[in-house]
Amino acid sequence: MELQLKLIGFLLVILAVLHAAFARYFNWRHEFAAVSLINRQMMYVHTFFIAFTVLLMGLLCLSSAGELISTPLGRKLALGCGAFWLARLLVQFFGYSAVLWQGKRFETVVHVTFSVLWAYLSAVFVLIGLG
Repeated sequence: MELQLKLIGFLLVILAVLHAAFARYFNWRHEFAAVSLINRQMMYVHTFFIAFTVLLMGLLCLSSAGELISTPLGRKLALGCGAFWLARLLVQFFGYSAVLWQGKRFETVVHVTFSVLWAYLSAVFVLIGLG
């Protein structure tokens, strides 16, 4: 499981860094032009803090995989991470409309890829958390 956590740590650091490109990729400057300043800034700030949380989770896995597996506090943290990623997996299916990806090759690949990733993260963290 330690190797799984190291792999997860690497993937989460990459995912956190990818968040830096969201505004440009999703054309937020144009998309949010008509949105109030507070709503626009909330999107940027929340995106930053999601990326920061994902980065810290990745660094935790890279630096403390053994402790996450072998200590009571580590297993509790792992269980919390499992709950976080399980919630993200559920949002993948119930928070986003299927209209966004169905019938679109690239979007379907992204949807399936991230669904598998969220399931993998959830499973590893929950299994570690439950001992």
